[in-house]
Amino acid sequence: MSIVAGVDFGTLSVRVSIVDSDEGLLASATAEYPLHRSSTDPEYATQSHDDHMRALVEATRKAVKQAGSNGNDVAAIALDTTGSSVIPVGEGLKPLGEYYLWCDHRAKSEAAEITELAHREGLEAIEWCGGVYSSEWGFAKLLHWLRHNPEKRSRFVSALEHCDMVAATLCGITDPKEVMRSACAMGHKWMWNPKLGGLPPQEFLSKVDPLFAGVRDKLEGTYATSDKIAGHLGAEWAEHLGLRAGIPIPVGAFDAHWDAIGAGCRERDVVNVVGTSTCIIGIIGETKLVPGVCGVVPGSVHPAKTGIEAGLSATGDIFSAIATRAGTTVGELSKGLERYRPGQTGLLRMTWDNGDRTVLVNPNLRGITLGWNLQHTAQDELFAAIEGTAFHTRVILDRMSEYGAPIDRVINSGGIPQSNPALNQVYANVLGRPVLVPSSKVTSLGSAIFAFLAAGTFKTVEAAQDKICPSYVVYEPQQDAEAVYRELYDLYRRLYFALGQPSEAPFGGVLPRLIAIASEQARDRVKATTVEA
Repeated sequence: MSIVAGVDFGTLSVRVSIVDSDEGLLASATAEYPLHRSSTDPEYATQSHDDHMRALVEATRKAVKQAGSNGNDVAAIALDTTGSSVIPVGEGLKPLGEYYLWCDHRAKSEAAEITELAHREGLEAIEWCGGVYSSEWGFAKLLHWLRHNPEKRSRFVSALEHCDMVAATLCGITDPKEVMRSACAMGHKWMWNPKLGGLPPQEFLSKVDPLFAGVRDKLEGTYATSDKIAGHLGAEWAEHLGLRAGIPIPVGAFDAHWDAIGAGCRERDVVNVVGTSTCIIGIIGETKLVPGVCGVVPGSVHPAKTGIEAGLSATGDIFSAIATRAGTTVGELSKGLERYRPGQTGLLRMTWDNGDRTVLVNPNLRGITLGWNLQHTAQDELFAAIEGTAFHTRVILDRMSEYGAPIDRVINSGGIPQSNPALNQVYANVLGRPVLVPSSKVTSLGSAIFAFLAAGTFKTVEAAQDKICPSYVVYEPQQDAEAVYRELYDLYRRLYFALGQPSEAPFGGVLPRLIAIASEQARDRVKATTVEA
């Protein structure tokens, strides 16, 4: 028997779970931290490293106390985080600003420049991250920071993903060269590929922008999968956390990837981690290119297999926005959704409210709802939005199958599926296959599994999953509903590509132009306010 701590940093809070190898989950506690937004820039989203570490201490101490355990009994601690959440650091790994959070989209132009040059130069690495570089990813965010913080450039030493920064901090590492960097984070978000020599060549990066001069060397270090040890808990942070110094900390990863492991994901499975956004995580045995996904990376989910990441840029956030506009909550608005029939609203909802992460990888899109009449309600829109996220998920799974990555099982995980049966049934009907939902929460269970590996309690991921992962509630497709959704999906798919690609005339440029006009007006309004003041 052994006890470990599994840590999951989400968008608004951190969860720490204390897990026993025989008894399972003993206790779980959370602590919140602020997400910083801007009233003048909807693309802005940052968080503080100090806020993260304060919350980690609070949640860890609460979880240990609730478990009735002695902190000295915890044999290992493992951490996953959001991503790509990037922080620039100076000497001693001191933050030079806040994290560019995963949902910060200010680097849209930088991402477009990287994509354009990568294709012009024939950079093979771009194909392994779906053919389009995203504003949600590392190099784009770092370049945006370098361009907009000239006074800090001379102090810039390196940039770290959140999962690597937290592990380094806990281990007392202050030299970026000594940081163990996550193969998951760097493979999916920074175009790192060991078969292609690691990161993109410095020559290419310097062509993107001279501000990238020397950046490849600043990002060098040991890149590793999560079955490797990043370091050991230092005395200072052991005291803060109430744990024993010297316990192992494995190399971290992204929350969705480890949530997939916690949900029981095996080869040829896909896990929809449905929360504020949706991360779609698959495991395959062979490494195959899949255009439009967020990366095909060996070892990123399971250390011995290839991980595929895709997703939707907003899911729960869309549901919340609909409820907020209606002056209610998602919970209240969801009551009675199980009585809705497929397509009964007459609405078709394109769920691009925060752009498209996969397969178009286009941040210059916004939500569209077709079919409104004067009697429609907010609940109608919520149901149409659920259908829309399911249709988008099918677009992604179809793309994976088309390129040789077929899926046998679909697992709905994350914060939403366990409290929204209507969503799971819609997904089963739209996807035309059973949808499995874990019978209890799995957030931070993936972290616990990798902590158990670090502690030597289990020898394989599968052995730990067999012992730790919960059973499933199964939602079977309903034949009549499945037939209706096949027709609706055909309509959705046609609109998806006609409205979502800038090159598609005559409608592909409409949404990007609407965004541009709104941005221009916002800038003018700020200037006018400044002059008046």
